[in-house]
Amino acid sequence: MTQRELKPPIILIGNHRSGTTLTQELFGLHPDVATWYEPRTLWRYADPGRDDDESDEGDATDHVVGYIRDRFLRYQTRHGGRRIMEKTPSNVLRVPFVYRTFPDATFLYITRNPFSCISSNELKWHKPKTWGGLRRSLSDAPTSQLHYYASDFVRHMVIRRVLRKKYLAVWGPRYRGIDQDLKEYGMLRVLARQWAKCNRKAREDLGRLRNGRVLSFRYEDLIQDPPSTLRRIYDHCGLRCDDSIIQTAKGLVDPGRQQKWLRFDREELRAIMPEIRAEMDFYGYEVPQSLQ
Repeated sequence: MTQRELKPPIILIGNHRSGTTLTQELFGLHPDVATWYEPRTLWRYADPGRDDDESDEGDATDHVVGYIRDRFLRYQTRHGGRRIMEKTPSNVLRVPFVYRTFPDATFLYITRNPFSCISSNELKWHKPKTWGGLRRSLSDAPTSQLHYYASDFVRHMVIRRVLRKKYLAVWGPRYRGIDQDLKEYGMLRVLARQWAKCNRKAREDLGRLRNGRVLSFRYEDLIQDPPSTLRRIYDHCGLRCDDSIIQTAKGLVDPGRQQKWLRFDREELRAIMPEIRAEMDFYGYEVPQSLQ
């Protein structure tokens, strides 16, 4: 394979705050892999003005597929021809679109306990967007689409600095109907619904791919047993995981910070259980004793 041929990428699918960044950092330890951090505007190329992130096969026209694959090839070339490992959390809602674009990709799917995800996401909804984040987004966007992202940034600034609202309009994957849900329900219920809907859609869509194409794992397993979990992940991607990588990985994994959700009122958490219980059961997450 020459430098001008696109190597089948590794695509990590996972909700926001589910451990996708840590997983990508662990892939960055491998000398044959170039990681690409959330080229969100690239995945929105088909329709940057859409109100949600639920792209499907119909959005993956030949033109769109060609554009995205060409950008991946450019990135691969700039990074010495190494294989690309990419993660963009909003792709939990567009697996069919991603697969149509990269039918040769290797897929990984990570999940995390909903309470930890919801807690971490709630903190993110407080934080303002930054100029650095805007520059990163615009660097991956075609010139003809820059106005979509610039106007979104301005709207965000108005919400936070002029209207002085506590939360952003939306942070994380935008499932269909999330704006209406924000008008009708409390923040925790929307965050719970976001976790459940995104996980369910990703799980069902990935389940339709050919056997052996997808490896699923839990964030908790990764931080509790980094060596065996990372070796399993690397093996699925056809990568060798030597002892030096394992030793470095152990230093990157922090098993703490899993109990921040305890800051929430217990009755509020019990109220959102109907939103998340089915998905919790599927992934083997037990309901905490304090909420039973």
